[in-house]
Amino acid sequence: MQVVKGIVARAKGEPVTLEDIQVPDPGPGEAVVAIQACGVCHTDLHYREGGISDDFPFLLGHEAAGVVESVGAGVTNVAPGDYVVLNWRAVCGDCRACRRGQPQYCFATFNAEQKMTLTDGTELSPALGIGAFIEKTLVHAGQCTKVDPEARPAAAGLLGCGVMAGIGAAINTGEVTLGKSVAVIGCGGVGCAAIAGAALAAASRIIAVDVDDKKLEWAKGLGATHTVNSKSEDAVEAIQKLTGGFGADVVIDAVGIPETWKQAFYARDLAGTVVLVGVPRPDVSIPEIPLLDVFGRGGALKSSWYGDCLPSRDFPMLIDLYLRGRLDLDAFVTEEIGIGDVESAFEKMHHGEVLRSVVIL
Repeated sequence: MQVVKGIVARAKGEPVTLEDIQVPDPGPGEAVVAIQACGVCHTDLHYREGGISDDFPFLLGHEAAGVVESVGAGVTNVAPGDYVVLNWRAVCGDCRACRRGQPQYCFATFNAEQKMTLTDGTELSPALGIGAFIEKTLVHAGQCTKVDPEARPAAAGLLGCGVMAGIGAAINTGEVTLGKSVAVIGCGGVGCAAIAGAALAAASRIIAVDVDDKKLEWAKGLGATHTVNSKSEDAVEAIQKLTGGFGADVVIDAVGIPETWKQAFYARDLAGTVVLVGVPRPDVSIPEIPLLDVFGRGGALKSSWYGDCLPSRDFPMLIDLYLRGRLDLDAFVTEEIGIGDVESAFEKMHHGEVLRSVVIL
């Protein structure tokens, strides 16, 4: 057992606090990881606002890279000293998805069995089973993916959630390939990552849609060939005009509200694909669309959870592309901050001032 500093959300809507946290020694199948960097993701703000669950207090943070400090009995995939990116999809290998050769859809993922606690013994709920706004965290060993230690922690850790979700939405879920046209609605961190993924896949035309010109500039820097400010022009008409009147082969909704999903539905070509990767609020529904339109347009309507990624396959590959200069993960790091600056980072995120603030430990 050791005591370290970490960021805790004690109650819904209240500012986060820096607390002393007790981290147990790793048990069977577990690992303790010394965190080097952790991105401030919108999901962490959802936790603080009670939008995920009411299992307060939460230990926030989950987009992280660090070094394995110690492992428990039976751990063979990582060892002390390994440089890892943490993930929240530690696959079980035995559920019906894993047995049919689709571990990226694993229905029984792992987290650490033991609980980290406040010094008075209050158990903490780690964000996405990780909790990485902390000097050292306890996770299941399967949540640790070894990557090349040359990768900068502030950039590498972002694969742990938002960047992987966006890239995977394009490549894994949307199946973007050479020559396809792609439109991405919403150009925050996840949307810009989807644009970067479409560029990696050699899409012919990549259309970025947002209401904020600053975000559209970010999108251009990550591979968008065209931009549309939907505050001043109709998004569906603009996407159709940029694709010969047909619509895009793949349209990715990185916002997750009924209005943008409906735009995505009508902005795709016949037999095109809609991918929902923006996380919807629990109180919203799919907008009313004539069922004949669903039937008549064909194609696919998909949701993308964590970019349908398999961390053991995707993280090392994307880090390799980063180190070879083909994927600019550094472009997602707007600022580096201290562990006590998380609350101010939430405010900047809320106002759209950053792609990612990254806590450096």
